[in-house]
Amino acid sequence: MYPNLYYFLKEVFGVEWEWTRIINSFGFFVALSFIAAAYTLIQEFKRKEKQGFLGYTEEEVEVGKPASPGELLINFLVGFIFGFKILGAITASDALKDPQSYIFSSKGSLLWGLIIGGVMAGVKWWEKNKQKTDKPERRKIRIWPHDRVGDITIIAALFGFLGAKIFHNLENWDQFVNDPWGSLASFSGLTFYGGLILAAFAVSWYCVKRGITFRHLIDAAAPGLMIAYAIGRIGCQVAGDGDWGILNSAYIADSTAKVRLAQPGEINQALYNNKLFYNSRDFQQIGTVQMKSFKAPSFIPGWMVAYSYPHNVNSQGVKLANCNEEEHCSYLPIPVFPTPFYETIVCSILFLILWLVRKRFKVPGTLFALYLILNGIERFFVEKIRVNTKYHNLPFEPTQAELISLGLIITGIVMWIAFSRKKKDDSPFID
Repeated sequence: MYPNLYYFLKEVFGVEWEWTRIINSFGFFVALSFIAAAYTLIQEFKRKEKQGFLGYTEEEVEVGKPASPGELLINFLVGFIFGFKILGAITASDALKDPQSYIFSSKGSLLWGLIIGGVMAGVKWWEKNKQKTDKPERRKIRIWPHDRVGDITIIAALFGFLGAKIFHNLENWDQFVNDPWGSLASFSGLTFYGGLILAAFAVSWYCVKRGITFRHLIDAAAPGLMIAYAIGRIGCQVAGDGDWGILNSAYIADSTAKVRLAQPGEINQALYNNKLFYNSRDFQQIGTVQMKSFKAPSFIPGWMVAYSYPHNVNSQGVKLANCNEEEHCSYLPIPVFPTPFYETIVCSILFLILWLVRKRFKVPGTLFALYLILNGIERFFVEKIRVNTKYHNLPFEPTQAELISLGLIITGIVMWIAFSRKKKDDSPFID
């Protein structure tokens, strides 16, 4: 596993650049997922604009004025924070050991903060000064929906992260009570559906206020949401963030994390030898550890059904032999089903389906309804082999994701029925 860029460069190229620890694998793929979603949204907005379903709004702007003190201050503060924290983290030795804690601490580089802040304020002043005229004037400009994708992406990122943290802490309330600040500040522990729900409300409010029709908005976003989830799950797999499956008792891993077929009695012995880990909250009691035995067919690699997640970002499991790092030196002695890998494959296929059929849907909103149904079905079934906190006070002991998955499926069906009853001529799609 590669919890950050340092581990990837070390294993693949044999170089050890300490500053690369600041670039976390999960965050990198999350950023890629937002880029992919933004790109597909731009393409769909432009298509709908050409069809006449989405129009522009006019806004007044004042041109010809020099940069205001407020604009210069905002640019300076943004640059200062970047230099103080990000560049400070790259240059500080203690930050390289635990970048996340450093980012949320009061530590930073004052020098780099002032330099980058000054540069950004200077660039803003220079840009506005080039456009300065003797007599500033107000002009009306047309803003199309695709012009707002940058703002939409920022809103989705902020509220998505917030929602993911809120739902994760609701799902793991005991951890939150024991360490509220640590739970909120940590980049690990993100619940996808929490982010999806809160970001959906925030983005919908923003777009509707700016004249973007809700049903065309959700249809335009549907393919991007699916591919963003697929790419985000690559980050989960590469970083080893704990969103993996239950134990595959057909295999066992040695102290170097190498996986092989288990011999009779080895699984029980491994559970006993590592009882401190398997008695933890991740697996409850030894008697209730979830596992299935499945041997990979000869035509696929064994890691596709049994992976030990060495160097996982959460340091879950037991210590790797000959690992001299201060962190990320753990592996799973009994390998698990790599469910993030499965979800990446399935959701990539579902994205292609949505992308290929999107022009065939004649009633706005029905494509998004299909997305909800497909996404809910996919996540519901993968939950059957995932390690997750369960609600024991309900009759069938579901996980949070199972409940939300069922809700998405039902919502998708209701939306499909409700939208399909509308006449096609009300707002037809044009191929």
